[in-house]
Amino acid sequence: MNTPSSRQGNLTRYIVYLVLYLIVIGVKKLALLNDHVNKIGYFFFLLCALFTLYFYIRQFNREQRFFEKKPTMPLLADYGFIVGVSILVILGRVFVSYLQAKGSVPLMSFQIIYQKAECNLLFWFLIFSTGLLLPAMQVYLTTGFFFNCGFRAQNMVSGIVGIMCSGFFYGILNFQTSFSLFILNSLYGMLFAWSYLYSQRIMMPIYLAILNGIFMVILA
Repeated sequence: MNTPSSRQGNLTRYIVYLVLYLIVIGVKKLALLNDHVNKIGYFFFLLCALFTLYFYIRQFNREQRFFEKKPTMPLLADYGFIVGVSILVILGRVFVSYLQAKGSVPLMSFQIIYQKAECNLLFWFLIFSTGLLLPAMQVYLTTGFFFNCGFRAQNMVSGIVGIMCSGFFYGILNFQTSFSLFILNSLYGMLFAWSYLYSQRIMMPIYLAILNGIFMVILA
C-alpha cells in the first residue's frame, strides 16, 4: 500500500492528490466570487495551494526512492533543448492568443473574468494562481504521479501512450468547456510529459508549464 508497486495504494494516494487539487480550484473560485478578487479568499487560496504543492513535492520525492535510478540531464545542461522548447511554448501561446483575437478560438474562463474587471490585484492573483501554482500542481498530477507511476515500462509504446494520456488529462484539469481549448491544452500537456521523459527531471515540465501559464496571463 505504501509503495508505487501497489495498485490499490497508488489509486488511494492519487484520489487524495486529486481531491486536494479540486479543493484548491474551489477556493480559487471563491476568491473570484462575482468576478472580483476577495482578499480573504486570495489569502486562503495561497495557503491551500502552497500546502498542496508542498504535499505533492514531498510525496513525489518519497515515491522516487522506490524507482530505479536513471541518468538525469542537469536542468541547464542542454541549452539547445531548453531554448527550443521555451520558444515553442511561447510561440504557441502567441499563436493561440492571435486565434482568440480573431474569434477562431474561444477565450478561457479566466480571460473573460480579467477582461470584465481588469485591475492590478486581479492580474497578480492570476499570475500566482494560473501562472505559477496551478501549472506546477497540474504537472505533478499528470506527469509526476500519473505518467511516472502508470507508464514506466521501458518501451516506446508505453512512452507514447503515457505522453498522450498525460496530455489529455492535463487538458481535463484545465476545466475548459470548449473542445478546441481542450485539444490545445492537451497538446501542451503532451509536450510537458515528453520533456520529462527526455530530461528525466520533473523541474523541466514544471518550468515549461509555468512559462506557458505566465504568458497565458500576460497575453490575456
